[in-house]
Amino acid sequence: MRASPRLSPLFPAFCLALLLAGCGVNGDFGEVNPSLVRDDIHDWVGRDDAKGRPISPSSFELTDDERQLRDLGYPLLEPPYNRQKAHSVLSEYGMTPWILKQSANPAAYYDHMMERGVFSQNVRSPSSRYAVLIDDIRNDSERLPQFFATAGRVVDMDIKRKKSLAFIRSLTQAERTNTLNRIRENDRVIMLVRTSLERRVASYRYALERLVISSPSNDAVTAEQMLNQLATQVGYFQNRTAPTYQRGPSLAYQR
Repeated sequence: MRASPRLSPLFPAFCLALLLAGCGVNGDFGEVNPSLVRDDIHDWVGRDDAKGRPISPSSFELTDDERQLRDLGYPLLEPPYNRQKAHSVLSEYGMTPWILKQSANPAAYYDHMMERGVFSQNVRSPSSRYAVLIDDIRNDSERLPQFFATAGRVVDMDIKRKKSLAFIRSLTQAERTNTLNRIRENDRVIMLVRTSLERRVASYRYALERLVISSPSNDAVTAEQMLNQLATQVGYFQNRTAPTYQRGPSLAYQR
């Protein structure tokens, strides 16, 4: 398992490779080109505290669900306007941690929207700005159920894993520490996403309100309806995981 990402001597070479790749950095639908993706691309998510400092990461290998939790969580942490950029792949690998902090400012989304060409070369009219807002809200709404369904499975296994510590023979201190650290990492990923979603709703509302007074449009009705739906989803998942998730059987060690 690799540690929390830090800039390394390879960083300049990596940047040069991206510049040479040009439009090849992004694949279909704005996702990172598969040739630049590794299985552990998002393993760093949840390993640092709010100030970017490591939080004693576990040395255990991630389970399939734990890795999926991070893969599904990252798009809900990254600002929507950071996607489809030449540097997006750097962010995917955790090399630009400051980008994730931009969501703390509710005006950041709107400010980027109003800068010509920041979102897209075509975002130059009020209607196209409404379209971007509606697409971003829709994308978040569609991502929520799968993320929290995965979170439900991870939390369920972590509860059983923690209880199982009492029944493991000859358990070493290192094994106990790695187990508890992994549980904390998983909890942190879920917490980060929940916090990010609250901020995204606030950012979308900030942008919508300013579009309404600067560029009135019937599209505002659609955007508001979708935003209210997203806000309801976020509120529901703040203290729950997916409602359709069925708890699995106890682990072999469970008593």
